[in-house]
Amino acid sequence: MMVFTGNSNPELSSKIVDHLGISLGKIKAERFSDGEVHVELLENVRGRDVFVVQSTCTPTNDNLMELLIIVDALYRASAGRITAVIPYYGYARQDRRVRSRRVPISAKLVADMIVTAHVDRVLTIDLHAEQVQGFFDLPVDNIYASMVLEEDLRSKELTTDSRLLVVSPDIGGVVRARALAKSLGDHTDLAIIDKRRPEPNKAEVMNIIGQVEGRHCVLIDDLIDTGGTLCNAAAALKERGALSVCAYATHAVFSGNALKNIENSVIDEVVVTDTIPLSEAARKCSKIRQLSVAGLLAKTILRINRDDSVSSLFEEA
Repeated sequence: MMVFTGNSNPELSSKIVDHLGISLGKIKAERFSDGEVHVELLENVRGRDVFVVQSTCTPTNDNLMELLIIVDALYRASAGRITAVIPYYGYARQDRRVRSRRVPISAKLVADMIVTAHVDRVLTIDLHAEQVQGFFDLPVDNIYASMVLEEDLRSKELTTDSRLLVVSPDIGGVVRARALAKSLGDHTDLAIIDKRRPEPNKAEVMNIIGQVEGRHCVLIDDLIDTGGTLCNAAAALKERGALSVCAYATHAVFSGNALKNIENSVIDEVVVTDTIPLSEAARKCSKIRQLSVAGLLAKTILRINRDDSVSSLFEEA
């Protein structure tokens, strides 16, 4: 087994190999002066089981092209099996044509590009839409960061408090929120925020389904982009009498005015994972805390390498 990393998230890659007890594969991934990606493998990969860790986060297109070119280099160097480990899969939100508007299904296009590059398997975390797995003509392991987030939440005394309330920030996240509430115990209730999205990256809270007064609210989502939905939801919950509001999300996209929105909001804490590296400004934000999914990815990589079941990892949890 060999693990290589692109330039999108080398810190996470280093943590993964530390868990596995191996060293990162030697690779040179650079840019020519005109911006073209240049890759050179610095060790033999012939017949090896190879994993390439690369999140397609900002700069999204650069990181995507780097992933494809690294994979092509591995394929032409006769790697035995190539698994693309994409902790954050960009373009996943563009997964359908809404009301037959003249728009692309970019999640499918990107999947086709990855398949064409001769990837044998994809490992990712918390796809925005699970049906994106079906866009690939190869095996996809979509694992969940919920076990990492839940472990952190359980470390707080709130999980034994009957006033704890799990909140879904929209109708689409109900399944995720319900699963967390069920896992935390029968005393944990669920609330849902009904929102309207007049245009991309903008959301308005319409109604809150559930009793939030006097409750400690935990918002759960797969990603935080501009933070508008999160901050509006927190404000609505506090206005209706919530004692506290914290948020847990897997992917810290944090685009646009996200950090400013979070810093100026009434939310008490935002907990994210390291599928996307935090900027220096995000690291300094007093309301943001980061957890690592390196251990989870390492366990999954080891199971894939041994041809063991990945789903059983979560069944055991």
